[in-house]
Amino acid sequence: MSQPSTAGQETTAPETASFGATGIGQYLAELAAKAPAPGGGAVAALHAAQGAALVAMVARYTTRAKDAEHRTVVERIIDAADAARARSLALVDADAAAFTAVGAAYKLPKATDEETAARKAAITVALIEAARVPAAVVDEADEVLSLAAELLPIGNPNVVTDIGAAADAARAAATSSRLNIEINLVSLAPEDGDRFAPALVRVEGIAARAEALYGEVLRSVRA
Repeated sequence: MSQPSTAGQETTAPETASFGATGIGQYLAELAAKAPAPGGGAVAALHAAQGAALVAMVARYTTRAKDAEHRTVVERIIDAADAARARSLALVDADAAAFTAVGAAYKLPKATDEETAARKAAITVALIEAARVPAAVVDEADEVLSLAAELLPIGNPNVVTDIGAAADAARAAATSSRLNIEINLVSLAPEDGDRFAPALVRVEGIAARAEALYGEVLRSVRA
């Protein structure tokens, strides 16, 4: 999520239903529209949701009789992946709401000292939330990647490529979120922005782990 600009675009986002209740075509139309939200932050959260869904799908294909020895682990992965998908979908909506709140804060009046102080405080609160949402997406990307790595050795080999796709989705979720965190930190005081440093550090590790897992899947396909 970047700091909003009103130049050449609509100043308010259209009212939309929760992403989970809309079709993909409608969502993509809204994404392509000349409106500030949804944007890259929502896309990052959707990457995490898709990665979680892929992990859950592979796990559900790993419930054959021959997979009985792994049943407990597989069922736990299914539950965890479904939960990560639901949280990530909620973050799609949260990102759009946070972006809209930042725009609204910048439009507050500043004719008096009191209004200027209130506007500054509102902007800070909105920017912190706008950074918090992609930081939460980083958490979900980390979870999806961990589940994918745990599933790979025991997952149904007929759908192993979907684990690689899940890893790629998790990486995209994390690296896109890094951009959305950092653009908001530019306008925050260091004492407010420092809380997001751990999330930014984790992105590099997530990207490296995702690359390694993707490579492992690719090697298994080529073997």
